[in-house]
Amino acid sequence: MSRAFEHEFSSLVRETRKEHVGNGPREITTRFIGTWAISEMKGNLTNVEKFMIKSPDGERMVREARTSLIKKIYENPELVRKFEKLVGAKLIRMFSDINIGEDIAMTIFVFDGNLEEKSR
Repeated sequence: MSRAFEHEFSSLVRETRKEHVGNGPREITTRFIGTWAISEMKGNLTNVEKFMIKSPDGERMVREARTSLIKKIYENPELVRKFEKLVGAKLIRMFSDINIGEDIAMTIFVFDGNLEEKSR
């Protein structure tokens, strides 16, 4: 059941990114550790962003826009409810960052319940 639960969570993350950012990550892996859901995403950047990051200013702009946008997306109460319903716990906080050069993003969701136990 653990892999299915992780896959379901990853699918919701991908669906969210696709809807709000314009494309979802090419590859996504989620792991549950205690109260944390850690999603690692590869292949996030759009063609326009790949063009923009060829300059230092473009790279800074894409990184700032990506991290700010992702944090803003998860302020939506409807979206938060979808994640909370899936895991059966309340979302307390979320951390997100992207390594532009490697095109790898990480999002850590912190819930008020032990997700490892729920995923078994």
